[in-house]
Amino acid sequence: MESLKNNFATKTAILVDGGFYRRRAQAVFGDQTAEERAAELANYCMRHLNFHGESSNLYRIFYYDCAPSSKRVYHPFLKKQVDLGKSDLFEWTTLFFNELKKKRKFALRLGKLAEEQAHYTLRPQIVKKLCNGSIQFSDLQEDDFCLQIDQKGVDMKIGLDIASMAYKHQVDQIVLISGDSDFVSAAKLAQREGIDFVLDPLGAPIKPDLFEHIDGLRTCNKAYTAHTQK
Repeated sequence: MESLKNNFATKTAILVDGGFYRRRAQAVFGDQTAEERAAELANYCMRHLNFHGESSNLYRIFYYDCAPSSKRVYHPFLKKQVDLGKSDLFEWTTLFFNELKKKRKFALRLGKLAEEQAHYTLRPQIVKKLCNGSIQFSDLQEDDFCLQIDQKGVDMKIGLDIASMAYKHQVDQIVLISGDSDFVSAAKLAQREGIDFVLDPLGAPIKPDLFEHIDGLRTCNKAYTAHTQK
């Protein structure tokens, strides 16, 4: 029985919450060029296929995100319209997506940005400093403001793909790279259909309700081996 178990190759789908990964990877691995970040993500995903001696075949890597905005948005500090289409972020993100498209077995699932609601706002830590009097409005700098623009349809695409793969039994295991509790229902559904559901939050803490409804919690990075559970 042990021999049969060791020879069995699990078919694994890896789902990446792109917005989460880009933010978290920057904090964990540092700044990278678009090409380096794309290669880093591909290599990181592949580590999940042979984690703790498991033998897995890759079904596909699904990457969920939104294309960068090219909208013009008013900046209250600069007191002028900022063309997002000419920003460094637009250029970096476009190149990053193009690099991912070249990777074998990568599938991009793009939602949309709520561009009509895009606006610049003060960073939370700056608001706190203003409220406690440690800085004044006259001390504000351009970097104290950040662009606020919400994603639309990304979480739904992730949930639908999890449900589709689970109902059709296309895979034996789903690895979700995210830290969002919005996927609790999708995780529970996958479990009911016999799918091994693994969450990788890249070492970030997760809420108890999400931990309860997953089969494994892992981060394939030496700095976070202590977070490997289940």
